[in-house]
Amino acid sequence: MTRPFDFRLKKRDGLARLGEIATPHGLIRTPAFMPVGTVATVKALYPEQVKEAGADIILGNTYHLMLRPGAERVAELGGLHAFMRWDGPILTDSGGFQVMSLSKIRRITEEGAAFQSHLDGSRHMLSPERSIEIQCLLGADIQMQFDECIELPAARSEVERAMELSLRWAERSKRAFEKQIEAGRANVGQALFAIVQGGTDLELRQRSASSLVAMDFPGYAVGGLAVGEGHDAMIATLAGTLPALPDHKPRYLMGVGTPLDLIESVRLGVDMFDCVMPTRNGRHGYAFTWQGALNMRNAKHASDPRPLDLESSCPAAQTYSRAYIHHLIKSGEYLGAMILSWVNTVFYQDLMSAMRAAIAEDRFDAWADATKARIAAKVSPDA
Repeated sequence: MTRPFDFRLKKRDGLARLGEIATPHGLIRTPAFMPVGTVATVKALYPEQVKEAGADIILGNTYHLMLRPGAERVAELGGLHAFMRWDGPILTDSGGFQVMSLSKIRRITEEGAAFQSHLDGSRHMLSPERSIEIQCLLGADIQMQFDECIELPAARSEVERAMELSLRWAERSKRAFEKQIEAGRANVGQALFAIVQGGTDLELRQRSASSLVAMDFPGYAVGGLAVGEGHDAMIATLAGTLPALPDHKPRYLMGVGTPLDLIESVRLGVDMFDCVMPTRNGRHGYAFTWQGALNMRNAKHASDPRPLDLESSCPAAQTYSRAYIHHLIKSGEYLGAMILSWVNTVFYQDLMSAMRAAIAEDRFDAWADATKARIAAKVSPDA
């Protein structure tokens, strides 16, 4: 497929944006939330369920797939789309965030990140060039530059060092991607996004953004947030960073987050999101509903015959009783995690659909304020 990558901004409501991204494997309606399929699966869900939930695009991960089953093997089997039977767009994370979590078994140099596999202790080097090669072998429609993401809080000097290194790696990632296209191992419909770093320091963020904009990437991500800085600091950093990014290109906030995070970030002009929260929370017994987040382990649900959420478009939320789901979760049955992962994935897609409709109808601010008053931003332990 060689459909060119393209972003069309269709409507604005304040800073909130309604758009559409064209990729080789189809269109992405924005604002969009990408379910995370780290190792070629959105945990506890069939690909058909993810598609029926309303997701246009999913995310895969370079680090995990390079270790198992291996990018070369996936390529031999027809690429990631064929391997996991997903015919829509796929975005791959570069592996930088996962390398951050391996602080005890990795070493960062100018060349890249040398690390030991968390699976078997084998040694690897993940450089910008190798990260791009892996993403092209996987066949991702949208690929990410290799970057260094650090945990916050951190000293400004450390944040600046990582940001500057990420800029140099961005240049190398872009050259590597262009060489992959020239060699016929990628096509012009695929796109490479840059990642803005700089912690919560707005001067560093703006310096990073201006340098990346000068390199002219098709899209821009804001990385290095939701790593310990807190909601208010994240929103303030976004508000100070987004104006430095091109208005006519997509903006992706990586690894975020709660329903409140999504609503406030769309209000500022973010177009794309990903987060493990819908399925991870589901596996741990938490449900997102339009009446708030519920802890299905709580004893108060044990005799409750009501369905989870009649407003949800998910069949499971409308049919299974709270008492039954409570029983499944307390019993450790797989079905409990499957049901809640499904319910939560649909909730997030319904949330994005509602945001797109509100922007289209020039009522986003009113919708956002009313919705925030209804739903819980974070799961309450006694819900």
